[in-house]
Amino acid sequence: MTSTRAGHFELQPEGYRAFIPVALPPSDLRFDDSLQALLSTADQALGRLDGAVRLVPNPDLFVLMYVRREAVLSSQIEGTQASLMDVLESEAALEQGERRIDVLEISNYIEAMNHGIALLHELPLSRRLLCEVHRLLMRDVRGGEPGKTPGEFRTSQDWIGGASPATAKFVPPPWEAAADAFSNLERFLHDPTPMPPLIKIGLAHAQFETIHPFIDGNGRTGRLLITFWLVERGVLQRPLLYPSLFFKEHHDDYIERLQAIRDDGAWEDWLSFFVDGVGQVATEATERAVAIVELRREHDDLIRSRLGKRTPNALATLDYLFRQPVVSAKMIETTLDVSQPTAAALVRDLERIDILRELTGKRRNRVFRYQRYLELFPGAQSRG
Repeated sequence: MTSTRAGHFELQPEGYRAFIPVALPPSDLRFDDSLQALLSTADQALGRLDGAVRLVPNPDLFVLMYVRREAVLSSQIEGTQASLMDVLESEAALEQGERRIDVLEISNYIEAMNHGIALLHELPLSRRLLCEVHRLLMRDVRGGEPGKTPGEFRTSQDWIGGASPATAKFVPPPWEAAADAFSNLERFLHDPTPMPPLIKIGLAHAQFETIHPFIDGNGRTGRLLITFWLVERGVLQRPLLYPSLFFKEHHDDYIERLQAIRDDGAWEDWLSFFVDGVGQVATEATERAVAIVELRREHDDLIRSRLGKRTPNALATLDYLFRQPVVSAKMIETTLDVSQPTAAALVRDLERIDILRELTGKRRNRVFRYQRYLELFPGAQSRG
């Protein structure tokens, strides 16, 4: 028998059954020892991540790479084929072609995340903010056509899997009920009643995916919701967590546990999965932040010991490489506001001391990669 703990399936006039969620939080949520242990471990991992970032002199140098990686992973869950290296090469105008739309989807995600984080200084996490983010996310890509109302909640029935609601794997609430359910979710997000942050955002993410408020892009928007809420609440100072890594690696479990909430009211199983995943990716993100700091120190020392009077410009270039690790001499010329000969000399210097490596194999329009840094991010290794 199907549980009604998370909601109920309601027969629609057209003959299919749509799910109507109940408002959060579940009144009988059970915190057993296993969930408590996972929560404690994940909280400690998030604390270490935030603490590591606070100790870094300029964490903004590498935040963009974390955002890029989350964008790639979240988009790949939805079927995008582009890799992190594809995105970096596209940003350096290295290649155009068959992956243009896939790369654009990821670029949109990066812009949407950065815009959403900026908006949190002006707006609470809300329908208005998420609609603005969704508009950027879906701009000029598959699912972003005008008829699919990017940036607007749906005004028609949607479904997941199958050719119609009658054959679908899951049918979210009708659009009128979806709007009401999201209003309840919005109130829950800002309810001051004490609740462990990861429990709250775990419940909220699952509820968002059940409500399915947009025609398309709900998965990506729902994963952005996690980051936005953790930043808004001060759990993270910067968006250095990529939950999509865990969801992608455990994709079938992710889908099955969300559906088990609707079918069986299995909130605790979902929360254990979610909290465990956050703890794992927070630990990985912390290890990467520490490795980045060590690499920055090593290459700072190398430049100072080898490049003499050219050191100031070389250090400025090094800072730029942590934001943009695939570059051309022209990009360095523009960013540092130096002459073309100076930029070319900087590239030669950094190539000579093995900080930069040439990527294209061309004599003209050469592009270079910050190899050691890229090796810290799976999916960013060059194919060349």
